[in-house]
Amino acid sequence: MKKMILSTGLALGAMTSPVKAQLQTDSLAATVKDSFHLEIKPAPAPAFRTTATGLVVPVVMIGYGVAALRWHPLSDLNHSTNKEIQEDHSGFHTTVDSYLQFAPAAAVYVLNAAGVHGKHNFRDRTIILGISAVFTAGSVELVKHASHETRPDGSDNLSFPSGHTATAFATAEFLRQEYKDVSPWYGIAGYAAATATGALRMYNNKHWFSDVVAGAGFGILSTKAAYWVYPWIQRKLFRDTNKHASTVILPYYNTQWHSAGLSIAFFGR
Repeated sequence: MKKMILSTGLALGAMTSPVKAQLQTDSLAATVKDSFHLEIKPAPAPAFRTTATGLVVPVVMIGYGVAALRWHPLSDLNHSTNKEIQEDHSGFHTTVDSYLQFAPAAAVYVLNAAGVHGKHNFRDRTIILGISAVFTAGSVELVKHASHETRPDGSDNLSFPSGHTATAFATAEFLRQEYKDVSPWYGIAGYAAATATGALRMYNNKHWFSDVVAGAGFGILSTKAAYWVYPWIQRKLFRDTNKHASTVILPYYNTQWHSAGLSIAFFGR
């Protein structure tokens, strides 16, 4: 009787083992396929929220810069500040500000690579950064050509607002937004780098004080706007592409033409 039961068990095991093997093979194949196929399956982005202070402060900074274009007490402050800086540091010149403006954005990617993860994944944060770059470059270039403010060194009439400072504060706000739930010190470090960028623009005799203040306001608002519109863009852009293609989106910035944008590539299955 025991031999019969044992034989029956072995027979059933022999019958079911091919089925199990097939299931394991299918599961392994699916795993390998997923490993080598770039599939865009975005999680819904949360709605962006900010405080009233978070909006009022950059708006006031922009308003200050605009007022300094016409109001003599503020324009006089620009000239007196520039005079003091140039008297004490007349031969000062550095290119550090051209690189420091991107430091907060670079920090986001370095921190993620080091295992300190921020709010968004690589694709989402890259798109947000690209949108912020478009808003920053677009608003700054538009106002520069509309204001015709002469630089302190007289090199051209594109002084207001400071583009370097706008980029620096845009990336600083990007760093703060990504890591504010991890530690406030990341945002503080980013804003310190942005402030140093603005100061160096004045020490390089390229911008007035009000140019730097307004540039900071434009940069902060641009990044806040990018976080605000991204959930809508995510729903519209990736609504149907999940079923048909994989997508790669990267920002770009043309230093020669001072233009920024997004490069979008679709890869069919």
